Amino acid sequence: MAMMKAVRIREYGQSSVLHYEDAPLPSVREGDVLVRVHATSVNPFDWKVRAGYLKEYIPLTLPTVVGWDFSGIVEAVSAGVTTHKVGDEVYGLGDVMRDGASAEYIAVNAARATPKPKSLSHAHAAAVPLAALAAWQALFEHADVRAGARVLVHAAAGGVGSFAVQLAKWKGAYVFGTASTRNQELLRSLGVDMPIDYTTTRFEDVARDIDVAVDTVGGDYEERTARILKPGGMLVSIISPTAVPIAEAFGARGKFFGAQSNHSHLSEIGALLDAQTIKPVIDRLLPLKEAGAAHDLVAGGHTRGKVVLQVVA
Repeated sequence: MAMMKAVRIREYGQSSVLHYEDAPLPSVREGDVLVRVHATSVNPFDWKVRAGYLKEYIPLTLPTVVGWDFSGIVEAVSAGVTTHKVGDEVYGLGDVMRDGASAEYIAVNAARATPKPKSLSHAHAAAVPLAALAAWQALFEHADVRAGARVLVHAAAGGVGSFAVQLAKWKGAYVFGTASTRNQELLRSLGVDMPIDYTTTRFEDVARDIDVAVDTVGGDYEERTARILKPGGMLVSIISPTAVPIAEAFGARGKFFGAQSNHSHLSEIGALLDAQTIKPVIDRLLPLKEAGAAHDLVAGGHTRGKVVLQVVA
């Protein structure tokens, strides 16, 4: 049996359940491409899956390879796939019900492998898929943000937040963004019109009459945010379904969703990346075998942008 190096879990738990080990090459199904992974990145979703918080909703078969963002090169294509060829540089979001990308190889349906932005390294491309798709879908699929909208982005220095800021600015919105003191300059560099230091300022004292708020924090931020939405405004959350009834209680709309793989969206995002209209923010780059440290950093909640795992040096 052909083997590869991968980071797998055999049980749910702390980051110590992550094992860098030999694992079988992923099985390639009809319609798949096999990708040689050059880099992957760690999202909050990944450590929540690892910890078992989502096991009732995502019943994984263990052991499994974790992490689903990938950037790499097509190694093989299954019969019938005409959209890809061996040697293509691709990036995308794997299927959470299959082995993930914290490995030397990942097998995905061809629709999940989008041409990698030419201007980005694999490490930078791997920082994009889940976070950028979440931001894109929050702003444009669920909230329909347009020029002139007043948009509030919580955790604006984070993976999703940093993309949400840039995409909202691209559409011509006026953007408020919350972050800690050390990230205020980053927010300005990303285009935030009104950076808010949550350690010194209550955001609702600065941000008012908000059309759309993107929340990746949850907790008391939901009600505090709902109070400053315009009538009919929208609170979009990727963190908690309680955002919906809370927003509605204040005469606004609420939406809770999980980002979905979308070839069209990722292609448009790729074009914006190549045009240098938007950019990924990388907190740090670690080797694949340090996946446990990467999970702990992301779970700590204070990373700037994304933590990326380098698979091919």
